[in-house]
Amino acid sequence: MILIAAFVLLGINVVTFMTFGDDKARAINGLRRVRESDLLGLALIGGSPAAFLARRHFRHKTRKQPFSTWLALIAIIQGGAVTGIGWSLAERALQA
Repeated sequence: MILIAAFVLLGINVVTFMTFGDDKARAINGLRRVRESDLLGLALIGGSPAAFLARRHFRHKTRKQPFSTWLALIAIIQGGAVTGIGWSLAERALQA
């Protein structure tokens, strides 16, 4: 089950990275852009690591507000959730 979840998260992150790159290319070429809500949605469902990497790699949406604030908030919430789940699993392992 953990392996499946890892592959799903990997896929989400690949799609997120590619979508940020596509949006940057669209911006350069004056084409219709990817909605910020779609980019943030990808980050929300697990693509936040790729979102941060893509922002740096493509130099895209690095100063855009409130986009940057929302992305940081999503990452903080996800970090808290991962920490909470890890803590819970560690407690269960110690009780066994």
